[in-house]
Amino acid sequence: MTNIRTLAAAAVTAITLGTAASAADIVEIASGDERFSTLVAAVSAAGLVETLQGPGPFTVFAPVNDAFAALPAGTVETLLLPENKGQLTDILLYHVDDRNLTAEMIPHGSNFFKPILASERLCITRDASGVTIADGTGDVANVIIANIEADNGVIHVIDKVLLPGTRPACH
Repeated sequence: MTNIRTLAAAAVTAITLGTAASAADIVEIASGDERFSTLVAAVSAAGLVETLQGPGPFTVFAPVNDAFAALPAGTVETLLLPENKGQLTDILLYHVDDRNLTAEMIPHGSNFFKPILASERLCITRDASGVTIADGTGDVANVIIANIEADNGVIHVIDKVLLPGTRPACH
């Protein structure tokens, strides 16, 4: 009987360690999903891969490829140029909060949130229909998939690239 318990304990330990070892960080999750290929290219060009692979916690509002494609023609290509690394970095960090915020942790109503290393604010609204984010342009992104868990935070998939500008209205 002791051998069975020992084997069972060893099996549980192996399964637990295997699960921990297979956990993925935010960059690994995004890299493994074709919907984020433009975001991954931008994160790499901005030199933010190591940052977003760090311990976090991070909440990343991750635009899908279609969100980047909706920007004016040539915008993405221009931002990916080495001489525009600073501007690209600012835009990407506008999508990152330094907390682990699941959709359920966002308070009901409209609230200002300050992205990591950004001086601009976002207005995040949570209501019965879901979560939306107003950026500095006054436009609104919708969270189309919430709560993709990573070992260093959470990803919320959005349908618009968030751009800094003026402080959004937040009622």
